[in-house]
Amino acid sequence: MSLRFIAISLMCASPVLADQFSDDLVAAAMTRTTLNITYDGRYIAIDYPNGDVPDNIGVCTDVIIRAYRKLGIDLQRLVHEDMVKDFASYPSKRMWGLSSTDKNIAHRRVPNLQTFFSRHGKNLKISRRANDYQAGDLVTWLVNGNLPHIGIVAKQKNSDSQTPLIIHNIGAGPQLQDMLFSFPITGHYRFEPTK
Repeated sequence: MSLRFIAISLMCASPVLADQFSDDLVAAAMTRTTLNITYDGRYIAIDYPNGDVPDNIGVCTDVIIRAYRKLGIDLQRLVHEDMVKDFASYPSKRMWGLSSTDKNIAHRRVPNLQTFFSRHGKNLKISRRANDYQAGDLVTWLVNGNLPHIGIVAKQKNSDSQTPLIIHNIGAGPQLQDMLFSFPITGHYRFEPTK
């Protein structure tokens, strides 16, 4: 087998391997839409690491946290450890008056996830073009002018506009909806941890 053949084979295989993580993340998020989850964002003391609120409750961030957790990635631990290293980069003091990280809630707050994904993932372009959003991307919005929200871009698209659908929980439990451009977008990220 020639080196040229091997190089071409590896180049052809790379996109498939790169897309596997996104496919797995979307599939993990889609499983959340089959469950009966009550929207409940109250403060609850949870275990650390790999802590979680009770299975039957959750908010928008829990869709993201649980999808990553299904892939063996603990955002609770990752966000907490990053906040311990550089608390000043996070909005917790400005927004909630905190002076240190809180393992129970820090990772469940959209502004903290935005900071974490900006620091450790890819900070992607915000646009009104549907094609700029790929399956597995994370998108944040400001709902009603003051409520931060987050969701995952799905593989499915609106058959007319070709706008990607979003897996999120905006109050009625995890759902797959056509809402990408329903609210002002405040962030667009891609996060795949390095091995």
